[in-house]
Amino acid sequence: MEAKELALTIAKIALDKQALALEIIDVSTKVDYAHYLVICSGRSERQVEAIVNAIETDLKKEQEYPLGIEGREMNQWILMDYNDVIVHVFEDQNRGYYDLDTLWIDAKRVPLRQAASVE
Repeated sequence: MEAKELALTIAKIALDKQALALEIIDVSTKVDYAHYLVICSGRSERQVEAIVNAIETDLKKEQEYPLGIEGREMNQWILMDYNDVIVHVFEDQNRGYYDLDTLWIDAKRVPLRQAASVE
């Protein structure tokens, strides 16, 4: 799966689990370790865990496996590394503290309506 399609698929899965404030950020011209960041929040640690589990389970069906997953012990900020796509799932109250959205303020955003059209 191409990086943009993967990012859109991840976004759709997260939105299906009612992820909050989801953003897809194109960092392809900013860094060399990824093409896209998908950042979203869950209302609780339980919802964060549900979002991450859904992403991992659904992508395995598509033969897409993470290189690593960090943060599962606490479920407050989980990072999933899908090579060209890095996923950050925050517990809502912790997202503002790390403020990745502002860190990448000058990076291009991918419209979320594209995620809705992913099958």
